[in-house]
Amino acid sequence: MIDKIKNIFKKEHDPLSSEEKLQLIEKSSKLVGPGVFYSTLIVIASFLPVFLLTGMEGKLFSPLAWTKSFILIVDAFLAITLTPVLISFLLKGKLRPENKNPINKKLESIYTPILIFCLKWRKTVLGINIIALLIGVLMFTRLGTEFMPPLDEGSMLFMPVTLPDVSNSEVKRILQVQDKLIKSIPEVAHVLGKAGRANTATDNSPISMIETIVLLKPQHEWREDKTKADIVNEINNKLQIPGVTNGFTQPIINRINMLSTGIRTDVGIKIYGASLDTINVLSQKIKKALEGTSGVKDLYAEPITGGKYIDIEAKREAIGRYGLTIDDINNVVEASIGGMKLTTTIEGRQRFSVNARYAQEYRNSIEALKKLQVQTMEFGPIPLEAVADVKISDGPPMINSENAMLRGSVLFNVRDRDLGSTVKEAQEKLNAMITKMPKGYYVEWSGQWENQIRANKTLRLILPVVVIIIFLILYFTYRSMKEALITMITVPFALIGGIFMVYFYGINLSVAVAVGFIALFGMAIETAMLMTIYLNEAMNKMVEKHGNSAATITEAILKQYIIDGSAKRLRPKLMTVSVSLFGLIPILWATGTGADVMLPITVPLIGGTITSTIYVLLVTPIVFEMVKLRELKTKGKIELINVKE
Repeated sequence: MIDKIKNIFKKEHDPLSSEEKLQLIEKSSKLVGPGVFYSTLIVIASFLPVFLLTGMEGKLFSPLAWTKSFILIVDAFLAITLTPVLISFLLKGKLRPENKNPINKKLESIYTPILIFCLKWRKTVLGINIIALLIGVLMFTRLGTEFMPPLDEGSMLFMPVTLPDVSNSEVKRILQVQDKLIKSIPEVAHVLGKAGRANTATDNSPISMIETIVLLKPQHEWREDKTKADIVNEINNKLQIPGVTNGFTQPIINRINMLSTGIRTDVGIKIYGASLDTINVLSQKIKKALEGTSGVKDLYAEPITGGKYIDIEAKREAIGRYGLTIDDINNVVEASIGGMKLTTTIEGRQRFSVNARYAQEYRNSIEALKKLQVQTMEFGPIPLEAVADVKISDGPPMINSENAMLRGSVLFNVRDRDLGSTVKEAQEKLNAMITKMPKGYYVEWSGQWENQIRANKTLRLILPVVVIIIFLILYFTYRSMKEALITMITVPFALIGGIFMVYFYGINLSVAVAVGFIALFGMAIETAMLMTIYLNEAMNKMVEKHGNSAATITEAILKQYIIDGSAKRLRPKLMTVSVSLFGLIPILWATGTGADVMLPITVPLIGGTITSTIYVLLVTPIVFEMVKLRELKTKGKIELINVKE
């Protein structure tokens, strides 16, 4: 087929006739078709882990995987249907051979000497690549880990917590002081604080919990060299109020965390058990153990005790002397403090209860409550303290339960360090203590760490399956285990550039980075597949001319055909890579909301695409030559693969 196409190019009466032109287009389309199909399968298979992600990460990245897969399917369909038709209309005039293209000629003149040098010093080149791979592995082990790169929402949520028994007037004063101090920072545009819960069933915040939304000015109006982290530290330093534990997050991620895990910070340690007192002791011990851990910020143990309650306990002997019952005392307490329901009014479809209770001055202190009047039959009105003990006692400010067990929590955010290493150090500190916990009590790590563990588990399970699927696709493409392995070797070397760029950009490993490497995986296989096809095509040409025998094929002949197979058709190989790079590189300079999530996806893709291209163009021919030389020495001939692009 190739020879027939070459003969068409050599025709003296070029331009071609309509019949010859259609014949050329048909043969070329048949040559390209299988390659388009198999490369589409490989890229879609590489995205299988993204399809199987669940939770927050699945909702975020599955649209990317679906979009790319549908685009590839449609692209493959158009490539083998619409493109030949358009070419038949647009192909006019004389056809120029590939070596007449000035760009292609220049690229070959640069690439061929480099390839000849690499083939001459093949062991050295392979050694350099292996050393680079080992350095990449070492860098990979030093990378930090996190669930997702933090999305800068452009605003902050300041969430301090006070003591459980704080009064309404005191929390109002604290709120006003905090808002005034926050507003004094030049980068802050607006401040809105709230204490307690909103009028909704989903917000169970106590009065001791404050939520302050801080809206920042546009970044070009900030002081020079100021970052968001600097602003957080400045607010934290200004708001060191006794009895108040500061906490910083962002409005959207805070709601997502609270709805998905029940934890309002990055990481939470849930303590389960049967007794609130024991849970409280364990919470305080865990908090003390975590103090001073690098990266742990806003450390806070949810108070299980500290709530204040008014206990009114009837004196049974006294009420007997006055001829009263327990119900009489309870009715007085209900009517005076809680409010007694008298009736219900109906206004259209709405119902309103009418309650009666004593005025504020009769119930605003313990002394006032003691003087409440209890009516008796024989002795007239008597003070409540005569027949009941009125006192303030401690108790839980709020009782949390989960999985049918009582629950306490120790909460903290992670700043100035990656999430993975911070949690692992915290776990090491707590391991000794957790093994000595009372029977029936246990802890559970939650928050972003819970999401990270779930995502990592999914990726670890599915990635080996994807590698096997791609290997099988390559095997059925080449019908050769050896050729499939040569193509698969590209993958670890493609990852080198991705790891180097991630390391030097200071990006932590996350689900976003994993998605970037998954996309790189398919792209690297596709590029290597292209090179392997052209090299095998060169081997077929060599056998046609020199025969398939160790007596007729010398190392020099083999090397020459490998150079021809690598250098010829260099343009489509570089075009495959260039299109990807031109689309990705602008993201490196992107700013604004969402850019900090796209960067971890793009950085490994760009670095890996560059190194995989270098490997495919320079190292794959070396590996291919070594394999074919070994075949000549051991079998006396080379294995031919009649594979189409």
